[in-house]
Amino acid sequence: MTDSDRAARLAEASRILGHSFADEGLLAHSLTHASAAATRGGSNERLEFLGDAVLGMIASDVLYERFPDDAEGALTRWKSAVVSRSTCGRIGRELGLEACLRVGKGVAVDDELPESLVSAAFEAVVAALYLDGGLDAARRFLEPLIREELDRMIEDEGGHNAKSDLQHLAQVRFGETPTYRLLGEKGPDHDKLFEVVAVIGDRTFPSAWGPNKKEAEQAAAKNALGQLEEA
Repeated sequence: MTDSDRAARLAEASRILGHSFADEGLLAHSLTHASAAATRGGSNERLEFLGDAVLGMIASDVLYERFPDDAEGALTRWKSAVVSRSTCGRIGRELGLEACLRVGKGVAVDDELPESLVSAAFEAVVAALYLDGGLDAARRFLEPLIREELDRMIEDEGGHNAKSDLQHLAQVRFGETPTYRLLGEKGPDHDKLFEVVAVIGDRTFPSAWGPNKKEAEQAAAKNALGQLEEA
C-alpha cells in the first residue's frame, strides 16, 4: 500500500468517525487486521477488547435513560441486541468502514470481508476514539448510532415480538395467557405517555411507559420477560 493510499484510507475513516486524530497511528492500528499485521501485537485485537467495553458502557447509559421503567432483564435484552456482533458488523458496513480496513490476502470472500472481521474493527475504532479523544469523542460517535438502532429494533418488532415471547413462556410455564392493563397516562395530547402492566394469572409485573398503548404493552412484556428469566 502506498503512502497516498494509506493517507486516503485514514482520512476516510476519520470522516466516518467524525474525529480528527491527534495520534493517527492509533487509528491505523485500529484498522489493521491480524492477517496484515507484522506481529500479533500490531493487529487491532487488543483495541477490539477495549472497544467492546466502551461500547457496552455507552449503550448501557443510553438504555438506562431511554427506558427508565424497564427492569434489569429487559435492559440486558436490549443491550445484547445493540452490541451484538451482527449489529456491529452491519453498522460498520453501512458506514463504509469496511473499505478502510487493512487485511491480508485471501481474507475477503467474493470481495466481501467476513462480518466478524468488520464487527471487530468497529469495536477497535471505538477504542481508538476513546483513547485519542476521551469518552466524549466515543459518545458523540456512538450515541446517534445506538439510538437509531433502538428505533429500528422497536419498529421491526411491530409491538408484538416480546408479547409473543411472553405468551409462549406463560403458556408453557403457567398454562396462562398474559393480559395487559392500562394503569394511567400523562402529558399533553401531542406528547402523551401511557403506563401499562403485564399480568399473568395472579402475578403482576413491573409497569412500563410508552408513547402509545402498543409500545407500552411491548415494554411491559419485556419487563415481565426479564423478571421471569431472572427467576
